[in-house]
Amino acid sequence: MHLHYFVVTACACILLLSGCDNTTLFEENKPIDKGMWDSENTFKFQATVPDTVNGYNVYLNLRNAGTYPYSNIFLFINTRFPSGSIDRDTVEIMLATKEGKWLGKGLGDIWDNQILFKRNVTFPEKGEYTFEISQAMRLSPLPGIMDAGMRIEKVIPSK
Repeated sequence: MHLHYFVVTACACILLLSGCDNTTLFEENKPIDKGMWDSENTFKFQATVPDTVNGYNVYLNLRNAGTYPYSNIFLFINTRFPSGSIDRDTVEIMLATKEGKWLGKGLGDIWDNQILFKRNVTFPEKGEYTFEISQAMRLSPLPGIMDAGMRIEKVIPSK
C-alpha cells in the first residue's frame, strides 16, 4: 500500500516538474466581464524585470468567442517604466483570415491567441514595469472578447 502512494506521488512530481517553464518571467490573463470589453476598461499587469542584459519576447494574449464581429482588434498598450516614463503603442491584431477562419487555438466556439508584441527586447531599466491594455475599437462595449493578458518570456540564445 505504501509503495502505491510512493509511485503515485513520484509520478505527480515528475509531471509537475516536466511542466515547469524556466523561460517564463510573467504571465497573467484577466477575464472580461460578460465578454463585453468597454473602452474605459483598462487592464493593468505588473512584471518585475530582473536585468537589462537578456532579451525577452512580450506576447499579448486574447481569447475571443466565435461571435466576435470583426476579423481584427486594435489595442492601446501603455508601458510604464520603473523610472515613471511611459511609452504608448497602438497594435492591430488579426483574429481571423480574410475568408473568416479564426486564427489561434480553438475549442468549440472559443479561440485563444498569443501574439508576439515585441521580439527579443532588452528592457532599458530593471525593476517593476506596468503594462496597461485597452481596446481601441470604435465600438464600446466590444462584444466577444473574453480574456486579455500578457506573457513575457526570456529568450534562450541558440548554441
